Amino acid sequence: MIEGYLDHVIIERGLSQNTVSAYRRDLRRYADWCQKRRIARAGDVTENDVADFSASLRRPQESWGPLTASSAARVVVAVRGFHRFAAAEGFTVVDPSTNVQPPSIGRRLPKALNYSDVERLLAACGDLESAAGLRDRALLELLYGTGARVTEAVSLDVDDVDLTSLTVTVVGKGDHQRRLPLGGYASRAIDEYLVRGRPTLAISGRGTARMFLNLRGAPLSRQSAWGVIRDAAERAGIATSVSPHSLRHSFATHLIERGADVRVVQELLGHASVTTTQIYTLVTQETLKEVYAASHPRALR
Repeated sequence: MIEGYLDHVIIERGLSQNTVSAYRRDLRRYADWCQKRRIARAGDVTENDVADFSASLRRPQESWGPLTASSAARVVVAVRGFHRFAAAEGFTVVDPSTNVQPPSIGRRLPKALNYSDVERLLAACGDLESAAGLRDRALLELLYGTGARVTEAVSLDVDDVDLTSLTVTVVGKGDHQRRLPLGGYASRAIDEYLVRGRPTLAISGRGTARMFLNLRGAPLSRQSAWGVIRDAAERAGIATSVSPHSLRHSFATHLIERGADVRVVQELLGHASVTTTQIYTLVTQETLKEVYAASHPRALR
């Protein structure tokens, strides 16, 4: 029944493979929890069972340890979706999860790098005379220059980039395509990589249309892209934790700070709702408060 639900979210809802993999892990955890309590069928689950499972996610004594509020909320969302599906398809008579709410998550402001740190990061891509160095600079310039998700970036094919019109077409969540503008820095870095870097990397591979390749000529993975950014941050001497999402957050924050309309940023980021994008306006407000507190002579009591 779980596999049937996962097929449903792939086909009907178009969830990404990463989200589906997370749901699969979450529901296996739920199935194991039910099995230990001798709950053999989905139809035997009660509302109290679902509530107890939800509470267990935050307990340190459980085998998985205490999950963060956001991770626990994702697990509960997966369980609620599963039971809703089972009831809708007639596998169970009722949905026992209807009244069980995910843990509340405090609204966390995304952490963006300041522009000087971004410049240092982009300048620390390693040896630009090597194919890997050219690739790394192209990847980082693309991530910061377009705000693309790391999965969107490593999934790019060469034909997805149009250096004539200075655009790149990415496929986001739910298989939604969006066409993003390429700035001068990103387009030049990609052009140099395609001319001098990618052919060298491709020699070792079996032939692939993917844009970014590893040293074996195979498509660069998400994990390897994370490693590229982490290594560049270490070389740049950036003390804070830097991830691919740091560049995405920085892209959005810097646009908002310089007067970009929030709905334009929404389109560029591929957010389904402008509410998700509006969190970046809160980031700039927090920055204004910090500057005010540090600078105004009567800011401190």
